[in-house]
Amino acid sequence: MSVTEREIKLGAGATFSMPSLDGLAAGVTATPSDAERLWTTYFDTDDLRLARWGMSLRHRAGQGWTVKLPTAEEGPVLARPEITFAGNGDTPPGEVVDLVRAVVRSDELQIQAQLDTIRRRIALRDADGSLVADVFDDEVSVLEGRRPATTFRELEVEIAENTPPGLLDAVVDQLRSAGAEAPDPTPKYIRSLGPSAALAAEIPIPALGLGPTCGDVVRRAIAKSVVRLIEHDPVVRLDADPEGVHQARVATRRLRSDLRTFRSLVDPAVASSLRDELGWLAGVLGSVRDADVLLERIRGNAARLPESSRAGAERVLGALAVTREDARDELFEALRSDRYVELLDLLVATANSPALRSAAELPAFTTLPALVREPWGLLEKHAGALGKSAPDDALHDIRVRTKRVRYAAEAVAPVVGHRARVFAAAAADLQEVLGDLNDAVVAEAWLRDWAHVSRSPSGVFAAGELASLEHADAQRSRARWRKAWRKLAAPKLRTWM
Repeated sequence: MSVTEREIKLGAGATFSMPSLDGLAAGVTATPSDAERLWTTYFDTDDLRLARWGMSLRHRAGQGWTVKLPTAEEGPVLARPEITFAGNGDTPPGEVVDLVRAVVRSDELQIQAQLDTIRRRIALRDADGSLVADVFDDEVSVLEGRRPATTFRELEVEIAENTPPGLLDAVVDQLRSAGAEAPDPTPKYIRSLGPSAALAAEIPIPALGLGPTCGDVVRRAIAKSVVRLIEHDPVVRLDADPEGVHQARVATRRLRSDLRTFRSLVDPAVASSLRDELGWLAGVLGSVRDADVLLERIRGNAARLPESSRAGAERVLGALAVTREDARDELFEALRSDRYVELLDLLVATANSPALRSAAELPAFTTLPALVREPWGLLEKHAGALGKSAPDDALHDIRVRTKRVRYAAEAVAPVVGHRARVFAAAAADLQEVLGDLNDAVVAEAWLRDWAHVSRSPSGVFAAGELASLEHADAQRSRARWRKAWRKLAAPKLRTWM
């Protein structure tokens, strides 16, 4: 089960006394429950890798296994995806370990903290009796063996979708007035480790100071993409949000592009090996992403069809969903493989200490712009050679080259500044137009291929209608690409190269 927990945490001293929470919003009443005892065991690697990535893995007696993913701030509220698995045992089951595999990788999960908590709950309900918020008063003992080593007290205010406006602020104000400390987002697991725990990021993204070298820029670019890939790995595995696959694929593609752009600065053997393995990963991610894009496009166009064609369109979508499931199964098999874990280990090592050549010591500001000129020159040569009726495969090649140029400009933008970002934005605009064209062309081809083999008359008819809509969309994109190209090709955008 997956939910998003939204809460505010506050510290409280031993003498704190819970105030009345009745009437803090119209019709809201507070109902306390009997205290309960929670026995919680937290697992992590010996170097606390989950904690360092903002994650946690716990087993709680009677509640099973819970993985919490990194926190996202929504104003004063902390939102944490929380995934719960049934079961008991001394070691986390495989499905739980899979979810955190990108962070744990080849390391082992061990018990790192055991907590004994006395929890007192106050349920806040509206006039209809619906639960609108929970307030928890937790007295936590961090155990060392069977004896408490340290203790702390924590208040949690959890809200729901139906929490009345203003109730959260009113509860927090009431708690603060009674002596609660200021909101503190630190999770229990992190507090239990104590102030001496080393929780530095596993992959720090270095800031670029004055006068950075080329190597500084390369290290930063690689680190950002590796972090993006690892952070989105659990989202991919949960398979609830297509953005997970999309962002993981972007990370792999950007890494391959940066390794190509900076190839004169990185050890060629390391760069070649990484590019090959990233190409494999991008391929299995791409099969799912392509199916997601097709589903979104065809589902949107199906809504434009007359009612009489909806049943046939559902047959088309059903067939595409099967294709997507097959691609997902192949992706999940890859994510469970030793090959993937080894690639992640290599990426982390490279992000922290890339194998740089001597040229990486050169000043970035004067050296890096020239590295963008090569992919730009190739793009300009191929785009300039196209006539008014350029074939689709040639325009797809321009899209790939445009993306390469965009990534290169974005990689050097932290050094070059605004001019490189403006150029990259123009490249992104052209890439979007050509991406829309490619998506429409691919969708039309898939629909016509499916109609050729389908035995469903209604499905074949709907596929023909949908293919016509995609054809029209492709025509509109073809009419737009030259305007976007002229904008990108303006000499004033390249004065920094």
